[in-house]
Amino acid sequence: MPATTLTDLFRQVRAARPDAPAVTDDTRTLSYRQLDEAADRLAARLRALGVGPGDLVGLGTGRTVDSPVAILAILRAGAAYVPLDPGYPADRLRMMVADARITALVGDPAHHHGLGADRVVDPRAALDGPHAGGPVVPASAGVGPHDPAYVIYTSGSTGRPKGCVVTHGNVLALLDAALPLFDVDSTDRWSLFHSISFDFSVWELWAAFATGATVVMVPGAAALSGEGLVEFLARERITVLSQVPSVFRSLAVAHRQAGRPPLALRYVVFGGESVDLDAAREFAGDAGPRMVNMYGITETTVHATFHELTPADRGSPIGRPLGHLNIELRADDGSPVPPGEPGELWLTGPGVSAGYLHRPDLTAARFPTVDGRRYYRSGDLARQAPDGRLEYLGRTDQQVKLRGFRIELGEIEAVLRAHPQVADAGVAVWTSPAGARFLVGCVAPAVPDDLRAYAGRTLPAHMVPSRYVPVPALPRTPSGKLDRAALAEVARPTVEKGQP
Repeated sequence: MPATTLTDLFRQVRAARPDAPAVTDDTRTLSYRQLDEAADRLAARLRALGVGPGDLVGLGTGRTVDSPVAILAILRAGAAYVPLDPGYPADRLRMMVADARITALVGDPAHHHGLGADRVVDPRAALDGPHAGGPVVPASAGVGPHDPAYVIYTSGSTGRPKGCVVTHGNVLALLDAALPLFDVDSTDRWSLFHSISFDFSVWELWAAFATGATVVMVPGAAALSGEGLVEFLARERITVLSQVPSVFRSLAVAHRQAGRPPLALRYVVFGGESVDLDAAREFAGDAGPRMVNMYGITETTVHATFHELTPADRGSPIGRPLGHLNIELRADDGSPVPPGEPGELWLTGPGVSAGYLHRPDLTAARFPTVDGRRYYRSGDLARQAPDGRLEYLGRTDQQVKLRGFRIELGEIEAVLRAHPQVADAGVAVWTSPAGARFLVGCVAPAVPDDLRAYAGRTLPAHMVPSRYVPVPALPRTPSGKLDRAALAEVARPTVEKGQP
């Protein structure tokens, strides 16, 4: 019988492969049976605390087997998880806990008290010891495919991040549509490279589980170092690696500098931002792994298209829609664009998420229903080739993707403007001659000495500008709006402008 929830899916795989390795980190390896039992113990503790269907539970675990145990336990208790990356500033985590109305949190109690959750459960206790709290009611008894599996917070243009609600059915539809396009099976070893706060991790975890493969948690040191990642891939015999293109560039350089050591990689899956074709070609060589580019958005459940890269590719090819989604290109007014013309990507189908948590107005604006079909307006531009393949062209608004994270520049600007010594602020993205991208804060009338630290108390590290430029006033268009083209010029380093 086909699974209707993620917990159903896991139990089916556990029944077929109980003693196969399910997940491993630097110190522990859990079989599918052991992971199942640990998740049951933790789920029992959550149920004993009153957690059940309809609840949202904070997830504050790191790069260890604790994360898969906690995710499965929260789902098994009938709840949905809300990632709370331990690396995020405490103020941002408190905001997310309050906005999601979280009362229970799974994580290290020493690090998560004071965030606003009444109850903090340590997942490490579930790896040993007796079953506590009695048997867990299977999630399938009270939860179905339309119920939330997780809520991931993405950047918001008003300075308030928004939680995107993704259901069990959304994830199952992704797996059903995408996995047949890959030649993967239970012998593969998938890296879980990304933070649980980034939905790429959903693909890394559940695609591996769905095929009975092994999930290998990437330690923080390897995730931050190209050299360390090369060593990790070789040591752990990783066969499927997911990467954001800007991060992959460091891996490609490190691999070349190490003398191109042999790796077990069979697939590299790109997502999160425009693919770097040159880096992909160099890394793959003549007989390297298959390189796949998958465009996607949190609101449409990780991946929406599939394209296996070829030497003939140009631009930023994202391929064709996955089978569970339809993609249409539309103009600003919602009308279809002529063939071959750029248009905004509108997506519809089982991958389209439930919308934004506690934000009905925003949900209605971004998830319109047209002719009986519910769409997500992506804000991304693309062009369709005569053969049906799509080429990504960029954003329609001030939202950008940086190191795989989708960022609303307006959110950063709102934080900078809140500083008592800042009259106005604008943020631009500067691309270095080497292709690296950085956030630059343009601040009027001057840059306070503590502005970077001030921003870091609210924003995660990837949203804190790397450089600040003082300006008498921000550039404006004749209509009084912020002139972002002129702002980008202001953000350029003076050396690059040819000034002394």
